[in-house]
Amino acid sequence: MAGPDWSRTWTFFKGDWHEGNIPIMGARSHAAWLGSSVFDGARTFERVTPDLDLHCARVNASAATMFLKPVVSTDTWMGLTQDGIKRFDQDAALYVRPMYWAERNGPLLVAPDPESTQWCLTLYEAPMRPPEGFSITLSPYRKPSAETMPVDAKAGCLYPNNARALMEANARGFANCVVRDVLGNVAELATANLFIGKDGVVLTPVPNGTFLNGITRQRTIQLLRDAGVTVLETTLSYQDIQNADEIFSSGNYSKVMPINRIDQRSLQPGPLYRKARELYWAFSHG
Repeated sequence: MAGPDWSRTWTFFKGDWHEGNIPIMGARSHAAWLGSSVFDGARTFERVTPDLDLHCARVNASAATMFLKPVVSTDTWMGLTQDGIKRFDQDAALYVRPMYWAERNGPLLVAPDPESTQWCLTLYEAPMRPPEGFSITLSPYRKPSAETMPVDAKAGCLYPNNARALMEANARGFANCVVRDVLGNVAELATANLFIGKDGVVLTPVPNGTFLNGITRQRTIQLLRDAGVTVLETTLSYQDIQNADEIFSSGNYSKVMPINRIDQRSLQPGPLYRKARELYWAFSHG
């Protein structure tokens, strides 16, 4: 069973549902040792999970990128998710996490053995953060390129770099940080995709192979454009972020959130952020 520091959790693993934070990897599992895990994340609002099919398809694509065997169909992932949701209270805010990993090593230890691919689906209670806003600054750390890391997968091995960027920013009194690519262009925040508003236009870093083109990001862009808002995917510098009229983020865990401070400059949630959040909430609760 999960300890008191874990929220209520159910995991489907090896043919059955298990309650709590159950152990699923051993000390010799390839994923625990050499980082072959991939996952995805989706939010459930009042038993509705927006874009669940896209998240399930993406975890399968991520598995293939990491040389794993994506043995669970999108329809199966979705059906299990709906079954798991029923184990929670009607109004519970949930995070949905499908996952693959390799149990055994392949040739010469480092590569995984695709035939040893394991999988699970975990759902757990995760209350939505209130849209109070958060502070950001510039991180000294950079995003890797496709030649150095599997940036086209939602892979666990990418996240330690995000974590050190986040911890460095936290040590300086900021909640999050802007991370650039190796050329110095803005890529995203340490935990989410990034948008700015300037002169009535929404701008966001163009996907350039150094960060995931998030599903919530894509949905937010589509909703804004359908509502008549101009959204430009373009190359942005940190100075562009500093000089923005407003800044907001999108991501699977917290969805659309305002940023209320960049470095020492305070910001207020702006009309473009409010429009984006209103549109996403209508879409996700519809």
